[in-house]
Order: sequence, then C-alpha cells, then structure tokens
Amino acid sequence: MILEDAGSSFEKIVDVQVFLTNMKQDFKTYNQVYAKHFSKIQATRTTIEIGALPTPIAVEFKVIALP
Repeated sequence: MILEDAGSSFEKIVDVQVFLTNMKQDFKTYNQVYAKHFSKIQATRTTIEIGALPTPIAVEFKVIALP
C-alpha cells in the first residue's frame, strides 16, 4: 500500500535494507521469507545486525523503489 500510494509498486523495488536484532538466530528464517517474496524482483539487498529496534520487533525492512 505504501508503494502504491507513492506511485510505485512492489515490482519496482531496487534496493532492500534489512535490520535484524539477532543475525545468528533469525537469518535462516528471514532468508527463506525473503527468497519467497523478493526473489523475483532481483533488488540489491543489505542485511545488518543491530542491537535493538524502536519497537519490540526482530526485523525491519527499508526499501527503495522507482516511481
């Protein structure tokens, strides 16, 4: 919805940044979910482990999409 409201779409994503709070524990599952939903768009991907997120979640995505 966010992409469409901005005049873009999921298929126009060109870059994905992912922040995990526990790389060792969560990367395998995250990677499977990412492959299922993002593999067709072939965007660049950066995955970073961080100490905490502002809410009690384990993963956060930041995407850049073309208009």
